[in-house]
Order: sequence, then structure tokens, then C-alpha cells
Amino acid sequence: MSAPPVAEPQSTAVRAKKKVKAVSRQQLSFGQRLRRDWPLLLMCFPAMALLLVFHYLPALGNIIAFQDYNPFVGDDPLEAFLYSEWIGFGNFEYLFKTQAFWDSVTTTLSITAFQLVFYFPIPIALAVLLNSIMSPRIRSLVQSIVYLPHFFSWVLVVSLFQMMLGGAGLLAQTLRQAGHTPPEIMTNPDTFMFLITSEAIWKDAGWGMIVFLAALAAIDPSLYEAAAADGAGRWRRMWHITLPGLRSVIVLLLILRLGDALNVGFEQFVLQREMVGREAAEVVDTYVYYQGIAVQQWGVGAAAGLFKAAVGILLIVGANKLAHRFGEQGIYSKR
Repeated sequence: MSAPPVAEPQSTAVRAKKKVKAVSRQQLSFGQRLRRDWPLLLMCFPAMALLLVFHYLPALGNIIAFQDYNPFVGDDPLEAFLYSEWIGFGNFEYLFKTQAFWDSVTTTLSITAFQLVFYFPIPIALAVLLNSIMSPRIRSLVQSIVYLPHFFSWVLVVSLFQMMLGGAGLLAQTLRQAGHTPPEIMTNPDTFMFLITSEAIWKDAGWGMIVFLAALAAIDPSLYEAAAADGAGRWRRMWHITLPGLRSVIVLLLILRLGDALNVGFEQFVLQREMVGREAAEVVDTYVYYQGIAVQQWGVGAAAGLFKAAVGILLIVGANKLAHRFGEQGIYSKR
């Protein structure tokens, strides 16, 4: 009779796997983690260098918000910082007592609220519609068309709208030839909010749907198949599968947009400020330029920038806590 089979020793792969698990349980030192992760750190270095040079180092210049800053004092910028008169919160007092500043804040918040209602849902709707197109060729064509305006400068966008909707534009000439009086679209302060929102939608709505398309791609297709097998129509599948799959991304982007409530752009408004007047187009950014930089009140401009940052932080924290109450993760998890 043959001898019973002898149990084979554990394979090398199994032993190596157990060894890796044992090592992973041990806390690695900083040097070990550095030797392990140095390729990843090297890949991140260019981005970190850009953040350091163009974001963190310039943030040190916010000290001029508490100074009567004069760039011509001393022989170099460092001496200008050191020798400029320290006035504490004097620049903030000047801002808060100036009615023009509060008018710009009111205009900025009004534009933000308007665009949250009429602009923010557009990329979501575009992503849902584009995701429903079955033909890959048609989908790629539509994506290319709606992405393209994002790469146009605001100078070009405003010029295109001027040629189409301006007093000498295509629409006005067509109406005059038909015997009608063309409306004032590009120069009417009462409709300026609709105009800038339309420009923003045409320029950036297609680019903004990229994040939502990525979120839609992460939804399990078997959910749609099961819902269709149970008799759910297209609208029910969208309501019970698509929108819940997008909910976390929508909340995240909404929180970030609220944090940017006082930042609605600069170029778009400064290009059209003279056409509609200061009262309609003066936002915080243009106020900083015309009332701070243009008249060399550097401290006032820095104070307005700090005010924007403080309001943005408060809005982000508040919106994130509200998201936690509704069971969403938000920007950071609740501890």
C-alpha cells in the first residue's frame, strides 16, 4: 500500500502575505515611511511648490490690512512692510463705514443667490441628459461642444454676446429690419443679473458637469436593470437611483459654492461695468480694484480680501454642519 500523502508546506505566496500583514500592523517610523513613499512625495512636489509660492507666501502680505501701507517706504518690499505705519483695525473701520462697500457686498450676495437657483442645477441636468444618450459618438460630440466655451476668455465671451445681443448686434439688426424696436439687453441694469448668469451658463455649465458625469459613472448599472425589471419608468429611475447617487457630490459642490459666495468673478464684471453702471456691476472684487488698488489704498483692498475670506470660512463651516445634520459627509467627516 502506498503511504498517505504528506501535507505540503504553505506556499511562498501565503507566507509572504502573512508577513506583509504582520508588518502592516506594526507602526512604521518616519524614516521607513519616507523611504516607502518618496516616489509619491516626489510626484506631489510640483503641486506643493505651486501652492507654497502662489498661495501661502502671498498670504503673508495680508499684514498690510492692518497698516497704512506705502510701497515707496524703504528700499525694498520688506522694508515697506517694516516701516509702514501700523493702524490696527483702521482699514476695517473705513470699510464698514463706507456705504459703497456694503452695496458691493449686497450685489455680490444677490448674484450668488440668483446663480445658485438658476445656474447651479444646469450642470446637473446636462450630466443626466448626456448620460442618457446611448450612442458613444453622439455623446462625445455633445461633450466636446459644451466643453469648448470654458476655454474662451471672458473678453471673447462678452464680445460674442455683444455681437449677438448688443445695440448693433445680430438680434437688434434683425428686429429693426422687421420694424420692431430692439430691447436693451447689454446696457440695461435691470436685466444685468440675467445677462451675467446667461454668460456663465454658456461658458462654464458644460465644464461643470464633468464632476457629475464621474459620479454617474460610479452608479452600479445593475440598479437600473433591477428597477426596469420591476416596472420603474425613466423618471422613477432618475428619482430613486440617479439623484441619490449624485446627492453627496451635489452637497459637496454646494458647500464649496457657498464658501465662495463673495467671489463671483472679476473680469466678467469689470468688462461690463461701464455699460450698465457701477450700481449694477459693482461687486466686492471690482470694489477692491477701483477703491483699493486703483487709488493706491492697499490696506483697504487687503482688508476687503480678509473680510471675504472670513465670511467664506464661516459659510463653509456652517453649511458643512448643516450637511452633517442631514446625514451627508460634507467636506470633512463629523468626528
